[in-house]
Amino acid sequence: MPELPEVEIVRQSLNKKIKQKKVKKVIVRNRNLRFKIPLNFSNYFENKKIIKVERFSKYLILYLSKDIYCLIHLGMSGTIHIIENKMNNIITNTSFYNSPILPKKHNHVEIIFEKFKVVYNDPRRFGFFQIIKNKKNLKERFNHLGPEPFDLNFNLTYVYNYFKYKNRDVKNLLLDQKFVSGVGNIYASEILFKSKIHPYRKVCFLSKEECKKIILNSKKILLKAISKGGSSIRDFKNTSGSKGGFQNEFKVYQQQGMKCKNFRCTDLIKKKISSNRSTFFCESCQK
Repeated sequence: MPELPEVEIVRQSLNKKIKQKKVKKVIVRNRNLRFKIPLNFSNYFENKKIIKVERFSKYLILYLSKDIYCLIHLGMSGTIHIIENKMNNIITNTSFYNSPILPKKHNHVEIIFEKFKVVYNDPRRFGFFQIIKNKKNLKERFNHLGPEPFDLNFNLTYVYNYFKYKNRDVKNLLLDQKFVSGVGNIYASEILFKSKIHPYRKVCFLSKEECKKIILNSKKILLKAISKGGSSIRDFKNTSGSKGGFQNEFKVYQQQGMKCKNFRCTDLIKKKISSNRSTFFCESCQK
């Protein structure tokens, strides 16, 4: 599943292409996603401008006219394709999984502009589109999610107080979107390695200094991942067709059996699977 940096790259690419562009037509080819696409879905788009594309956590937010918003979640396999009218089968993919050409199956939604169209494809159908009416409802839609790592509320007071009475592994809690939103398996592993904290430490025993490290390194690593164009572990590409580069910066994620990249450490990176998730760490460097 794409994490915050990958969704942010999608947002940047999509916003650059469709911001202030008028929608001519919407075709819903298959309504069956995680939430069924409403029958009147096209009414919110046709002959209206996309004001801008924003993001919260792993959600894309299309700002439509008259205080209407469309949430898009890519789920496990959702891809967004931008197809120029004159380009036939040559496509640019803004999502986490890239296809060299537009797939023939599983195209759910087409948003058609004057010179191009945006196609949402989703074989596993875990993604969704959701229309939200007014900003108050939009804000309430995210009430179940914790702050992003970039949020000022993701601070020492919040983190330390959240941790101190919980008997949970720190890696497990970093993946809990109710605690902090947007972090997934890739970045949780990298954050903890940089913080020198073992992923199976119980959060109630973490010191304030260790909490500070988690906060600081969450911001640093996610910002670096965004600057590198995300992580191309499943052929993620942006709208220019370029791969992300942060996978070249991985210190532990998918590095099992490799020598630790910390200076003077000779240990090998370990991989452990629990609850169907892989965790990567250095036993010597992370305590």
